[in-house]
Amino acid sequence: MKAIRMHAYGGVDVLKYEDVPLPQPAADEVLIRIYAAGVNPVDWKIREGYVGKTFNLPHILGADVAGVVESVGDAVRRLKPGDEVYGYASLRREGTYAEYIAARESEVTLKPKSIDFIQAAALPVAALTSWQAMFDTAHLEAGQKILIHAASGGVGSIAVQLAKAKGARVIGTASTRNTEFIRKLGVDEVIDYQATPFEDVVRDLDVVLDTIGGETRARSLKVLKPDGILVSIVGSPPESASVRVAITHVQPNAAQLDEITTFIDSGQVKPYVETVLPLSEAAQAHQLSQSGRTRGKIVLRVD
Repeated sequence: MKAIRMHAYGGVDVLKYEDVPLPQPAADEVLIRIYAAGVNPVDWKIREGYVGKTFNLPHILGADVAGVVESVGDAVRRLKPGDEVYGYASLRREGTYAEYIAARESEVTLKPKSIDFIQAAALPVAALTSWQAMFDTAHLEAGQKILIHAASGGVGSIAVQLAKAKGARVIGTASTRNTEFIRKLGVDEVIDYQATPFEDVVRDLDVVLDTIGGETRARSLKVLKPDGILVSIVGSPPESASVRVAITHVQPNAAQLDEITTFIDSGQVKPYVETVLPLSEAAQAHQLSQSGRTRGKIVLRVD
């Protein structure tokens, strides 16, 4: 099969489009013919060695997958050949920038019926990150107020919609060019961070979802209620004596994807894909992701 493999740590030149052996599924795995693979910031962070140079090289990057089950291992019970599926395949194993992947049955589930493979590949990592941060860690409830930073991004755009679907009041930050976009996503209060410091206009929040880190995260501690919580997805937040802080490391979870699917097929959550590129142009996809200016998601099409 064809795949994009990282042969060293470094710039996009370490990515090679080449022939590699077809994976063979273990007893608890399904072999998926991949039709689309999502691109996430963690992909280029792995490539550049920011998350530790612990991967066996060469390595196939990618975690978001959408495709069709080709065959199943002997212990697989829930899925069968021909099923259209999507999911988050563990980062520690060979990834989704390829024509096929052997993924654990627990990592993938049936694709939402209302969207295509490209849209489905944009969802798993972003949706699970949002779900686990907001509902598992922060325990966001209907009627509570949440501030979502970078609300136009891959995670932020899905987090906004999931929080609204659960009945929360959503405040979102975005650049000037993206304020109308996040308003259409359902944000109740839009803050153009290029024009207004968010801490000047919001306070007494129940939850802050930090997708940026740095000084934005530090300033966010000031806008929470005394019993509020800041959940970061981009590194360890500073300790605080006045509010709770936590970090979420997203985990594959097919059962949670099934719950998310209900929101997608009901029309309450819609993925936004800004750029679709062929698998062979993964290097360009990484450059776009690293620019930090992407609206929604970047997806690789696997023909």
